[in-house]
Amino acid sequence: MSIERVKEYFREYGMAERIQEFDVSSATVELAAAALNCEPERIAKSLSFMAGDHAVLVVAAGDARIDNPKYKAQFGTKAKMLSPDEAERLIGHAVGGVCPFAVNEGAQVYLDVSLKRFDTVFPACGSSNSAIQLTISELEEYSRCDGWVDVCKGYPPREGKELAGGND
Repeated sequence: MSIERVKEYFREYGMAERIQEFDVSSATVELAAAALNCEPERIAKSLSFMAGDHAVLVVAAGDARIDNPKYKAQFGTKAKMLSPDEAERLIGHAVGGVCPFAVNEGAQVYLDVSLKRFDTVFPACGSSNSAIQLTISELEEYSRCDGWVDVCKGYPPREGKELAGGND
């Protein structure tokens, strides 16, 4: 089970107890926000794509959407989301629980700047009913990301309205 891989991963850092599991689904931004009783924007959704011959995960704020021209400029190809089967095979997590932790070798992880508006965010932990609250620096560290990107649109600029728990 994918969540077990993520728990084992976080055990290495003494953080497995921070993983929250719910009696309800957290498979979408809206469901995760309801389960966590937080703003949907603070859900760190992991979007999986094919870029050339490898899988790419873009972790973005819950209210952000991929901007195709920005994505193509960053990765040199059109944004093509992985199918559920491809995501599980290439990333190592099933859709609804895709997260940037304990991913398969070869999968690249990028964090979108849409996340930088918040002190803490909630990424999934490998299942459709789990999450962990992390600071942005913890997300950067534990995702072992390949870098920060600016490939999204549709969210308020950083100097816009501050959300609860979201000002740096």
